[in-house]
Amino acid sequence: MSEKKPGFFSRLAAGLKKTSSKLSESVSAVFTKRKLDSAALEELEEILIAADLGASAALRVTERLAKDRFDKEVTDEEVREALADVIAETLTPLEKPLDLKGDNPRVVLFVGVNGSGKTTTLGKIAVKLKRDRRDPILVAGDTFRAAAIEQVSVWADRAKSPVVKRDIGSDAAGLAFDAIEQAQNDNRDVVLIDTAGRLQNKSELMEELRKVVRVIRKKVPDAPHEVLLVLDGTVGSNAVSQAEAFLEAADVTGLIMTKLDGTAKGGALVQVADKFQIPIHYIGIGEGEDDLQPFDARAFARAIAGLEE
Repeated sequence: MSEKKPGFFSRLAAGLKKTSSKLSESVSAVFTKRKLDSAALEELEEILIAADLGASAALRVTERLAKDRFDKEVTDEEVREALADVIAETLTPLEKPLDLKGDNPRVVLFVGVNGSGKTTTLGKIAVKLKRDRRDPILVAGDTFRAAAIEQVSVWADRAKSPVVKRDIGSDAAGLAFDAIEQAQNDNRDVVLIDTAGRLQNKSELMEELRKVVRVIRKKVPDAPHEVLLVLDGTVGSNAVSQAEAFLEAADVTGLIMTKLDGTAKGGALVQVADKFQIPIHYIGIGEGEDDLQPFDARAFARAIAGLEE
């Protein structure tokens, strides 16, 4: 929906510094004037798993190095290049722009735990849609929190778009139904629905999410057309269990990772994508409207490996 902002790579690299610096230091410690033997490969695999990349990606990196360089001296940069190549190969097939054209209205559900940046992400996408001359309607579907309702309202003002909201404690599924009906009546082409930040171990809240989906389908049988899981880039491997729960509850169609601008543990994106093969639409590196940018697998891979673009 928008092109990458100048300097985005440098900001992404800075955000992933925690991951890339730790990786670089650990790799340098292992591969300073050392042959690539079985012990070195085992140490490298442990380093990569500790960086939240997951066992599968870690194994692919070590296998690639072993194939070409076994029993030869290997530099830390060669290791990081191999890492970047494997990450890029893993994520490139999942690099997918978010296309909200087609159905009228296009119904988009945003899911994720509290604090993931879900509501902010919804708002940023609304602003992008409005810039593209679309007509979104925003739905404050987290009816448990006054702050979430207010946040959606603020973003609706920024996007110069209507917001559908109800009192605290209102039925979220009924709200979603009414919002879609309003969008149809007003000829709005995209419905962006926020949901409560359900903790993945709260089964009753997950059941409510399933109810929202069922009720939406009573109004539009093939909706929601997109279910976007928003993950916090600072949570590390916990992102895997979150993704698992939401995939089961709501048929997630795409992934957005936020907060890659501070203490991010970016390896988790590789692990989630590798395990579930979910398309990745955006990554977020700040609070501003333009800080949500289309996902670029190669740039992400090189930033996480601590290499230049």
